[in-house]
Amino acid sequence: MLLVDYDSPVPRDLRYLRIAADLRKRIAAGDIAPGRLLPSESELAAENAASRVTVRKALARLKEEGIVDSRQGFGWYVVGAPLRQSLRDLTTIERQIRAAGHEPSRELVHFAFVPTPPRLSDVLHTESVLEVTRIDRIDGQPFGTATVWVRADLAADLSPRAIERRPLSEQLGVELGGGTQTISAVAATKEDARLLGVPRGAPLLRVERTTSDASGRRILRSEARYNPLLTELLAELPPAVHDIEPGLRLIPQRVATDTHVNSTTKSRAGHVQNVASPGTRSGGRPLV
Repeated sequence: MLLVDYDSPVPRDLRYLRIAADLRKRIAAGDIAPGRLLPSESELAAENAASRVTVRKALARLKEEGIVDSRQGFGWYVVGAPLRQSLRDLTTIERQIRAAGHEPSRELVHFAFVPTPPRLSDVLHTESVLEVTRIDRIDGQPFGTATVWVRADLAADLSPRAIERRPLSEQLGVELGGGTQTISAVAATKEDARLLGVPRGAPLLRVERTTSDASGRRILRSEARYNPLLTELLAELPPAVHDIEPGLRLIPQRVATDTHVNSTTKSRAGHVQNVASPGTRSGGRPLV
């Protein structure tokens, strides 16, 4: 095993070990939090009076240890466990953050009643909306932004302070009926880069949601942009029962074949058994 005294001069060919040790120490101390970007290779080279080749060797060393990694559009970052957001229901991001054992917070950056943007006229069917933009944080770190447009008639009594304290959807005084979501990737704009601390042009996750009340009336539209180094989206998919032919059902292989079944075929999941529908004989002919 190679031992290096970091308090003594380091030979040029081993300088990468000192750079790696310094970064490791800063990360362990929390100076660079999980999911956050490291200084660029050129910045690290200047800080350490080293070549970029030496810096890359140091970063490669830390990557082998599982401490850092790199991603196109971002550069090098500290590895951490991203927040997993479930797409199962209309729960708020604050509830998901708390459920993961972290502390949520939000910062309001825009609050105004405005004419409905043309692209939303056929969605919300109203002349004016409350437009709100906020930064979502997890343990104090910004990981996403969200802009929300809600019908002005439902938001007349809302204030910036109220929205900073509680999710907007919980203050509208209507029962929510459900929503639809569209997920895509976008490049970070100059404003995204400023609010999220990511490079301009870096890939972000975009989630567009349209929320309806219990009567089916669409009342709210939101667009969230997330740093993919700090969060990921999780969709739980039920079995595709519609792929099973009508009149068939899956049964475990350990169950003995029913001698009275008209026909049985094999599948990878087990046996597929023909089941007569009510009002039919086992052969499938209607009872008359």
